[in-house]
Amino acid sequence: MKTERFERLDLLRALAIVWMAAFHFCFDLNYFGLWDPRQFFTRDPFWTTQRTCIVTLFVFCAGLGQAVAMNAAQGWPRFWRRWAQVAGCALLVSIGSAQMFPKTWIGFGVLHGMAVMLIVARLAWPLGTWLWPLGALAIALPRLWRHEFFDPPWMLWAGLATRKPFTEDYVPVLPWLGVMLFGLAAGRWLLQHRRALLAGPVPRVAQPLAVLGRWSLSFYMLHQPVFIGALMGGRQLGWW
Repeated sequence: MKTERFERLDLLRALAIVWMAAFHFCFDLNYFGLWDPRQFFTRDPFWTTQRTCIVTLFVFCAGLGQAVAMNAAQGWPRFWRRWAQVAGCALLVSIGSAQMFPKTWIGFGVLHGMAVMLIVARLAWPLGTWLWPLGALAIALPRLWRHEFFDPPWMLWAGLATRKPFTEDYVPVLPWLGVMLFGLAAGRWLLQHRRALLAGPVPRVAQPLAVLGRWSLSFYMLHQPVFIGALMGGRQLGWW
């Protein structure tokens, strides 16, 4: 039996990772001093807004993907295999970032957050329409309440610290769990009422992007080493 392919979801996921790659390439150009005037990615609204939008789209797509998996009655063994890939890649990101940015290495970035949130989202699936208010609460809670209890490094994953850590990437469970729960709830509704919006075909010209969307984790892990390696190699060769 042919497995149903959700090409439109693949395409949406691909748009997120291509946007992310473009953002990272700009960051790399700036890091290696190849962008004039120098950009400030941590405080310029042009860049911080993009970063928020990219992570939002990325996490929302993960919620949609979990809805598809749960709707297809995906078992825990298959879930844990995929989860192990995400968690393993998160560990590699921490190790790699510690080599390049020893003072601002990534302790809890987007893949770390995804590893935790995917488990919560799967457990939350039976809640049905309650996913919407729970998602809203998860997004609102860090704006309403923070506490020094969550300031130590081992508690920063929660997202309720009184100060943001100085790191190259930080995607805590709160508020981002809310975005994933919205994606999960939206996916559940679409699969019940507008399935074609996720599973319908994409134009031929967009099919390569849809294929890329199926390999989003591999692309995520490879794009930065390729960019950084190319820029470092070009510098060694005296191209810039």
